[in-house]
Amino acid sequence: MQKIYLDNAATTPLREEVIVEMTNVMRDFYGNPSSTHSFGRSAKTLLEQSRKSIAKLLNAQASEIIFTGSATEGTNLILHSAVKDLGIKRIITSKIEHHATLHTVEHLKKDFGIEIAYVPVLKEGNLDIEKLSILLQEKIPTLVSLIHVNNESGEILDIERVGYLCKENNALFHCDTVQSIGKTEFDLATLPVDFIVASAHKFHGPKGVGFAYIRKNNVIQPMIFGGEQEKGLRAGTEGVHQIVGMTKALELAYQDLDADRKHIIALKEYCVSKLKEIFPDVKIIGATTFYNLINVVLPLDEQKASMLLFMVDMKGIAVSRGSACQSGSVKPSHVLAAFLPLEDQQKPNLRISFSHYNTKEEIDCLVETLKGV
Repeated sequence: MQKIYLDNAATTPLREEVIVEMTNVMRDFYGNPSSTHSFGRSAKTLLEQSRKSIAKLLNAQASEIIFTGSATEGTNLILHSAVKDLGIKRIITSKIEHHATLHTVEHLKKDFGIEIAYVPVLKEGNLDIEKLSILLQEKIPTLVSLIHVNNESGEILDIERVGYLCKENNALFHCDTVQSIGKTEFDLATLPVDFIVASAHKFHGPKGVGFAYIRKNNVIQPMIFGGEQEKGLRAGTEGVHQIVGMTKALELAYQDLDADRKHIIALKEYCVSKLKEIFPDVKIIGATTFYNLINVVLPLDEQKASMLLFMVDMKGIAVSRGSACQSGSVKPSHVLAAFLPLEDQQKPNLRISFSHYNTKEEIDCLVETLKGV
């Protein structure tokens, strides 16, 4: 049975070049980067070269890049320190954020008594930026935490507009860029954002490693204590092979971005057209969605909703109904529940997310499988 992977928003397959790079590091550069002997110095050199390479790709300073175990860790570090160390009394977010943000904010409210304000979600799944502007005019020390590309709907936040609103109102801006780093260009020297987070496995790198961008004027404190790694902000021996693998993946992502993006856009358009041929009443979720992701509501009765993924999986095809972090939950998606009518929530929905490895033939197989449901 052939295997077709169309769940790239959950994770991506490793590039072969990344596997080779990581293998070389594990074999030849196994020293502890904190050691002062030659083995340690060689590993430390790779670590700092990776930091510089990532910073160059994003037009940031190397000192602004902190390696983490995941984007979730980066978000926790930033939001906790903003409240404990930067005097933040209120966090403005939305009900359609990743749980890495939502659960952290809820914890901070419980433990530190901060205020939480939620930007309303409009009927197409985008955010009410006019309401955000009004909220920011209140003179409360504030951090805004909003996702750039929603991991379930694919909806795109106008990151520049939000950033300038924050800047005009002296608010900090943390942006979850997990779904967009490596898939679109960033110029962090000019983009009005204070913090971003990324995870390597979303752009064909290894799992268990990511990074946080912390603009140099924001002095935060560690959440994990121990050694002096990562400028004292993240104790623990760095996984040099993972960091080098992440860097290689990001370099290749931006090297091939134009060609890969063109290929994926064509795939997405082809997929939508084929779905509409089979299901004329299919609903494409979202107003302005990112080029590698679609979430669709299929015009099928709700009895088929629970079995749909199972039936597709039996054909060797991987898609999802939303975030992999909550795929085992029987609860409806908190993202879709925030703006979809109840009638649509009860129908089967599929999140289909593409990479440069996918083909039109794979889309044909998916559509034929859905046709037989």
